[in-house]
Amino acid sequence: MEQTRHGESMEQLKRFFSAEDKFARHNGIELLEVADGWARACMEIFPYHLNGAKTVHGGAIFTLADFAFAVASNSHGTLAMGINTTVSFVKAAIKGTLYAEARELALNSKLATYQVLVTDDAKAVIALFQGTVYRKKESLIPPDFFQGSADDLGRNLHED
Repeated sequence: MEQTRHGESMEQLKRFFSAEDKFARHNGIELLEVADGWARACMEIFPYHLNGAKTVHGGAIFTLADFAFAVASNSHGTLAMGINTTVSFVKAAIKGTLYAEARELALNSKLATYQVLVTDDAKAVIALFQGTVYRKKESLIPPDFFQGSADDLGRNLHED
C-alpha cells in the first residue's frame, strides 16, 4: 500500500481531505483519486455555480483546481501551503461535470510546482492552473486524526 513520508496511506489522505476541506465540500467538490504528486477531483455543475452570464463562475473553477492542487501538493504527507497560483480560463462551461487533474512538475525540500488541467465531460479544456507551494516540516494530518471511532469520522464527514 502506497504511503506518504509521514506514514499515511493514500486512502487515509483521501479521507482526511474529504472530511477536513469544508470549503471544497460546500462547493460540491469530490476527491476521486490521489497518488504521490497527483490528484483528480470533480465538481458537478449546479445553478449556484453559475455567474450572471449563465456560465460557471471563475471562482468555482478556481476552487476546483485549487483543491486538486492542494491534495496533490500534500500527497507526500508534508504540510504544503500555496504561495503562488495563476489560472487561465480558456473555455466557458455551462453544464455537466468539471474535472481537475493536478500533477507535480517539480519537487524539492522547500518548494514544489504543480499544473492542474480542468476539463469538462467531453474532455475539452476549460482552464489551466499552475501553483507553487512552500513545503513545511510538519505532517499535514494531526497524529490523532484517525484515532476516533468510525462513527466520529462519519460525523466529521457530514458536519458543516
